[in-house]
Amino acid sequence: DVNPDALKAYNIPLHKVMQAVQKSNRDVGAKTIEINQAEYLVRGLGYIKKVADIEKAVVAVQENVPIRIKDIGVVSLGPATRRGLLDKGGTEVVGGVVVARYGANPLHVINNVKDKIKEISPGLPKKILANGVESQLTIVPFYDRSGLIYETLGTLEEALSLQILIVILVVIVMVYNLRASFLISSLLPIAILMVFIAMRYFGVDANIVALSGIAIAIGTMVDLGIILSENIIKHIDEAPVGQKLMDTIYNGASEVSSAILTAVSTTIVSFIPVFTMQAAEGKLFGPLAFTKTFALIAALIVALFILPMLAHWFFGAKIKSKKIQKGINIGLIPVAIACFFLGQFWAGMILFAFGITGILKEVRAKKLARITTNSENNDGQQNKLKKTANWLLNNSEIIIVVIGVVWLLAKYWLPLGASKSLMLNVVFVALLVGSILGMFSLLEHYYKSILKWCLDHKKTFLFIPSFLIFLGVIIWLGFSTVFGFASKGFDVIHVDIRTTSVWQGLEKTFPGMGKEFMPSLNEGSFLLMPTSMPHSGMEYNKNTLAQLDMLLTNIPEVDMAVGKMGRVESALDPAPISMYENIINYHPEYMLNEKGHRVRFKVDKNDRFILNNGDTLSNEEALLRGVNNQVLIPDDNGNYFRNWRSHIQSPDDIWDEIVSVSKIPGVTSAPKLQPIETRLIMLQTGMRAPMGIKVYGPDLKSIEAFGMQLEEILKKVPSVKSEAVFADRIVGKPYIHLNINREEIARYGLSIEDVQQTIETAIGGMKVTTTVEGRERFPVRVRYPRELRDNPEALGSILMSTPTGAQIPLSQLIDFEYVRGPQAIKSEETFLVGYVLFDKKDNFSEVGVVNDAQKMIQDKIDAGELIVPAGISYKFSGSYENQVRAEKRLAIIVPLVLMIVFLILYFQFKSIATSLMVFTGIAMAFSGGFFVLWLYGQSWFIDVTIFGTNMRDLFQVHTINLSVAVWVGFIALFGLATDDGVLMATYLDQSFEKNKTDTLKGIRMAIVEAGQRRIKPAIMTSATTIIALLPILTSSGRGSDIMIPMAIPAFGGMAFAAITYFVVPVLYCWREERKLEK
Repeated sequence: DVNPDALKAYNIPLHKVMQAVQKSNRDVGAKTIEINQAEYLVRGLGYIKKVADIEKAVVAVQENVPIRIKDIGVVSLGPATRRGLLDKGGTEVVGGVVVARYGANPLHVINNVKDKIKEISPGLPKKILANGVESQLTIVPFYDRSGLIYETLGTLEEALSLQILIVILVVIVMVYNLRASFLISSLLPIAILMVFIAMRYFGVDANIVALSGIAIAIGTMVDLGIILSENIIKHIDEAPVGQKLMDTIYNGASEVSSAILTAVSTTIVSFIPVFTMQAAEGKLFGPLAFTKTFALIAALIVALFILPMLAHWFFGAKIKSKKIQKGINIGLIPVAIACFFLGQFWAGMILFAFGITGILKEVRAKKLARITTNSENNDGQQNKLKKTANWLLNNSEIIIVVIGVVWLLAKYWLPLGASKSLMLNVVFVALLVGSILGMFSLLEHYYKSILKWCLDHKKTFLFIPSFLIFLGVIIWLGFSTVFGFASKGFDVIHVDIRTTSVWQGLEKTFPGMGKEFMPSLNEGSFLLMPTSMPHSGMEYNKNTLAQLDMLLTNIPEVDMAVGKMGRVESALDPAPISMYENIINYHPEYMLNEKGHRVRFKVDKNDRFILNNGDTLSNEEALLRGVNNQVLIPDDNGNYFRNWRSHIQSPDDIWDEIVSVSKIPGVTSAPKLQPIETRLIMLQTGMRAPMGIKVYGPDLKSIEAFGMQLEEILKKVPSVKSEAVFADRIVGKPYIHLNINREEIARYGLSIEDVQQTIETAIGGMKVTTTVEGRERFPVRVRYPRELRDNPEALGSILMSTPTGAQIPLSQLIDFEYVRGPQAIKSEETFLVGYVLFDKKDNFSEVGVVNDAQKMIQDKIDAGELIVPAGISYKFSGSYENQVRAEKRLAIIVPLVLMIVFLILYFQFKSIATSLMVFTGIAMAFSGGFFVLWLYGQSWFIDVTIFGTNMRDLFQVHTINLSVAVWVGFIALFGLATDDGVLMATYLDQSFEKNKTDTLKGIRMAIVEAGQRRIKPAIMTSATTIIALLPILTSSGRGSDIMIPMAIPAFGGMAFAAITYFVVPVLYCWREERKLEK
């Protein structure tokens, strides 16, 4: 810090001080010198090592006396100019940010960082406190994405496990053959293992979206096993006496192999649009396309090459020795007892039940052998009871397995929630699964009768699918869009039917599907990004940020609140000090382990948690006392511990609490954001909100003025959150302009450069050199002391050296001017730009909100209430742009892919008509998917309470907008929808080849025969797919936000698939009858 009085006394200009400091810091090399045949490198050492080195630097020599730096100023160590701050819970802290390299796996990066922190922790600074306690600096993560990764993977792992259990249950109940059930169920673990091998080989990371590809492919995978196994069983039942089992299995497998290959081919080809996605959606769903393709190929390999071999083993293996059978039955009992002691209660119960029923069957067999033919005198009631007992005993293995699977399913699924008893969950699962299976069983039972009626009343029946397809189109596009031609037609005769109650009612009922890019993923943390006023200084923002973090930390559900203002020491974060970023980590709903799975803890008979000190607390009491998992006792048979208060039911409720406590005067509100979501938005659009308007113009004042006008208009849009609308206050930072008087500086022989150098150095401090200290570099700057530059009067007193040696105050050369200017300047595409940020209200779609805003702004312009100044332009921006781009691409690719699917069907059937019949399955699936999406947006849909749980809450029923995730679900459904049609048409062709007929009755008999043969595997496929999706539809864990929208189209489409069981046979019959007529 230079003393201006000393400079004046010694008559030394400021620039000489700068030169002296620059010349005091230099190392040189002088090549080499050879001494005694040894070569020495010559270096001149002159780098600054300590403060004294600078103090000794000579500025000038007067009367042979050197004037050093220490004579005209003070040399000290000090901080650099501060433009950022980090705060944790109201206390200032030091933090760092880790940026992963492009393409690196985030989990690997995080784990490597944690390992490095452990490695360097022992060497961090330590300090002995006054009380003798040793305190050591520690590094504590305040944002760790690994928890989110593990939780999302945990959610999907749980869903996949439940889907496998459901597949086993459905197959057992509907096939009613334990060996066949195990055969079909074995396909899934083998195929999924092959998928993981392929993922490792092709470098596909296991994330939530990638694993979702396996989840949505399970229906198709099981379908292959069902088709093959069911056909093999039919061939075994119908095989002539003496035929080898291997030949029977070969005939059964080869009969459907071409149809299976065609079905898988159409499904794989139908997923080509996902491979063609670009930008954000391509990176997001590309792994899903790979895993689903891997899953289908793996299932095809297993079905065609592995299952037939397993079938020969399963159906051929028989225990002929009664002694061995008896030994196995008796041996199961001690094994079951051992399971009891090992804590595997239900495994022991199942094994014990198998052993007991096996022994009872042996006893019954011996008893029946002793019964004579004269035992027919028993009354009818006793015979009936005996028949019931015999039926139960004969089917005991299946009954035991079903009960065991239902119990396991309920235990790990817990659809009613952890707060309800396990028995209540078991009853609910049994009722839910049983009711769906019951409906499909009834359909199978009455299929023949219904099909005959449909064949007799073709036109009447075909009206039903035609109407449903038309309804699906109306739900998708909206009533007014589909029937817009009608309103325009009436406009010709000057009749406005849009104002009629019927039209308005239908338009309100079927407004069309809302659109958005992606459903928001619940990341487990929020990013609050408010701003203070542009003129606020460092001290004000520091205090405000600390206040904000303290308020946020006091919310019980919040685990940690860390706030940042300004910028870090990085070019990646050009933020002003008025911009805050508060990362708010909140507790998961239930206490989890390191892998993201819910953990049970020991409770007493009153469901009070038992602590390790013997105390008992209810869940609410434990929350108030801040109990953590260190004092709770883990117990697999205990209860889950809920981290949220009773009135907090969702993350949205936590956000509402955050908004309510963060209302601080002088600080704006902020849209609901999450860390990853926000970074993606900012990288794509530059804005810190999911949607906004970019205003381009020739100057910042015009941009700001027009942005303020747009802000007022947007606040009036019904679908926009008025409190989240904010236009950039671009020209709001106070500036002190030092206007140089050119006449005055010319009088003193000074140039603009001379004056500017003095201003820059004396006031701001100029970096004149850099110290070299090992691998570290520190700047050395020259400036006036703070007290001589911290107010306008002091600035005017800064002395300026002239060529004549005179020292004049700066105030004689400049005029002070107070103006408002920008705190940051943004430009895009060579234009200056400003942002107007806004957010949507709940239950509104992104694209719909942007359309509403565009319409209102355009209406204001047309009415003359808003005038766009010359040179000003604006455009809407945000994540909705990704949706528009993806939709345009899909609109081209999907029709092309459907044409390819049609060609594959044509190559299989060699008939355009048959291919079109199979294609109707896609149309029906389309309508079913949109119908269920529409139901999800209706307030009355499943608004019932069962066992104290509202079904809307259980099935996460809320408005689902059309997003890329939903379209991916539809694309996955289209392939599955053609599978049943392919198999049905194949059986129809085979039936007509087998039963050559030239009569109307013969045609219908052949149709019914083929339909009956295909109906069981078709119903099993639909039932398996629908029930397997239930755990996903009811999941509330991390990642379910993306899985549910992808699952809904498949759920609705397969529910409507029941109609295709009749559509293809009816159309086939119609064609054959017309051929007969000709």
